Formats: sequence, C-alpha cells, structure tokens
Amino acid sequence: MKLAVYGKGGIGKSTTSCNISVALARRGKKVLQIGCDPKHDSTFTLTGFLIPTIIDTLQEKDYHYEDVWSEDVIYKGYGGVDCVEAGGPPAGAGCGGYVVGETVKLLKELNAFDEYDVILFDVLGDVVCGGFAAPLNYADYCMIVTDNGFDALFAANRIAASVREKARTHPLRLGGLIGNRTSKRDLIDKYVETVPMPILEILPLIEDIRVSRVKGKTLFEMAETDPSLNYVCDYYLNIADQILARPEGVVPTDTPDRELFSLLSDFYLNPAKPPVRSEEELDLMMV
Repeated sequence: MKLAVYGKGGIGKSTTSCNISVALARRGKKVLQIGCDPKHDSTFTLTGFLIPTIIDTLQEKDYHYEDVWSEDVIYKGYGGVDCVEAGGPPAGAGCGGYVVGETVKLLKELNAFDEYDVILFDVLGDVVCGGFAAPLNYADYCMIVTDNGFDALFAANRIAASVREKARTHPLRLGGLIGNRTSKRDLIDKYVETVPMPILEILPLIEDIRVSRVKGKTLFEMAETDPSLNYVCDYYLNIADQILARPEGVVPTDTPDRELFSLLSDFYLNPAKPPVRSEEELDLMMV
C-alpha cells in the first residue's frame, strides 16, 4: 500500500506522517517513509537527526546508480520504520518533481518497493504543481492534513483538485482529511458539506504534539516515559486502522476557488447566530 500525505506548509504533515508510520508499524506492517520536501526534515522525529538525502548521495556517487546501496539512503527510525529523504534541487533552480522521480527510480532499482507493506510519501503541499504532485502517481490513497482555518482548507481544496486529476489515469483515491491540533471543526464540517470526503480523525489542540517535533520524538516514543500520552497515540492508531481496512475512498469534486473563498469568508463574516428565545419560553424556564 502506498500513501501520500499532503497539506498546507506548517500544518503538521511531517509530525502526523511520522506518528501514522509508527502506528502502522505497531499494527505489524513493515513501513518506509519517504520525505519529499527540500527541507528534508520529514523523518526527523523518527530518527532524531536530519538524515542525508538521496540527491546528496547521488551527487557523491556522480549519479552512478549502480554504486548506491540501500544502506546509503535508507535509515532505521523509531519503531522499526525505515526512512528516506528525497531532498530537493538548489533554491530557485530545478524541479522538485524530478527529485521525487529520481528517488522512486533509485528505490525501485534497489528493489526497496517490494520489501515494504506500506510506503508513505510525506509531500510539500502548499502549491501542488505537477512536480510535487508526482507522488500521487504512485499512491493508492492521499490523505490531507488541515486545521479549522481558511488557508489550510484552501490548500486542501487545491490538493483535492490534484487528486481528482490524477484519478483519471491512476488508481488513486482520497482517503480523507485529518484535522491537526484544532480546537474546533465547524469550518472543516462546512467545507466537507460542499466537497464530500471522509474525515479520518480530528486531533484536538494538544501541546505535546508541537513539543514532540521540537524534541525530535514521536508521540509513541514520548509515551514510553509518559503513559498519560497514550490517548494521543490512539488517534494515530485509529487513522492507521481505517487505512489498513482499505476504504473505498473518494474521487473529490473540488469547488472552484472563488466559490470556496465565498463559502469560507461568508462563514466568518456571517456566523450563524443562536436563536433568540421568546419571552414565553424564558418565563417557562424560570417557572
């Protein structure tokens, strides 16, 4: 099974991806997480350090693929999750999609794709250009990480449009939305009413999720010394269980940008007001 995790920059894709990878490993699956972001920090909470990227390794070998071995690019992370960082081109030059393509090409030559039960792509998702949409060519399911805010849902809608386009020629489905560190879900629900899709999980505003990123540890690793965090791990285990059940998923029908802007801005500008009770109702309540 191949998964692609997208979402607005800074929304918590990598933290979410790492914890889902561990949750899948806890369910007995052999997991490979591939970071597809020039920051190459997707697997940081799994390994505790920034691992060398595939592009760095290929440059060292003068792009002689036959000189690259699995141990040169695949690093063992927490919970037995294997980790790869694709890296990226120099700033302002090159294409991220080319880097993703080279990563997949190398891993296939190393027969890595045949060794895992689940391969998870953690992808830069602010602007879903053709390059960074490349992991969708290989994925069975896309999962979108969002919060209850305008910008994140706007990005989610763009990602949904990419899934719709890729689904025309690939066996790709949208697995659903994951709400991350959000105290409310009313705007998410409003969006899903307009663009129907599953909601896999809504993680509340838990400070330990942010702290885990700073510490370079997954919630599962933190829970080993602080059992009170086990309830947070259950959120990720629930996501893993839903995906492993191989849901039907959806081909989303994204809404045009202008309509989405109107929908979300109207939600803020004209919030639904609670109904005003009549005097008779108030008197009755007093009695």
